[in-house]
Amino acid sequence: MSKVPDEASERSTGFVAHAQLLRREDVSRAIRRMAHEVVERNADIEQLVILGLQTGGVAFAHQLGADILAIGGVNVELGQLDVAYFRDDHERRPLTAATSTLIPVDLDDQTVLLVDDVLYTGRTIRAALNALAEWGRPRAIELAVLVDRGHRELPIRADFVGKNLPTSKHEAIVATLDGVWIGEVTT
Repeated sequence: MSKVPDEASERSTGFVAHAQLLRREDVSRAIRRMAHEVVERNADIEQLVILGLQTGGVAFAHQLGADILAIGGVNVELGQLDVAYFRDDHERRPLTAATSTLIPVDLDDQTVLLVDDVLYTGRTIRAALNALAEWGRPRAIELAVLVDRGHRELPIRADFVGKNLPTSKHEAIVATLDGVWIGEVTT
């Protein structure tokens, strides 16, 4: 089993990996496949804005944008969205130092593709939808995630999924461009 990269360890304090589920090559292949799907689904790809959710989705958003450029020949607008202040679970997930939100263009009448690493309860995506309302009124909002692990608490689903990896509620997933690991969070 390879070592979980430091960037993943920093984001998930107390994560103990049990197994690596996807290697770097698997992650790259999944993102490339999602890029093909995004290009096929969005005939007006020039009107697409990709926003990576802080912190886990930003690297995936950049890779997805690079793959869309390679496939569709369009350099889509890329940004990042911090949803920390829009979450409804501050008691369980205390606020940490704020990261930045960078919205490169006016979102009105654009298709916004939110990108995150792992889709679990759906609460982060709900927070992202609330945050987006502060930045304009997109024509459509789509969601791409590298891993969908199930256990939704809200009626949210991803439009583009790299890999469905059903887990138990006691397990945790860490996803980076270097791979995907399953393990547990220790306190």
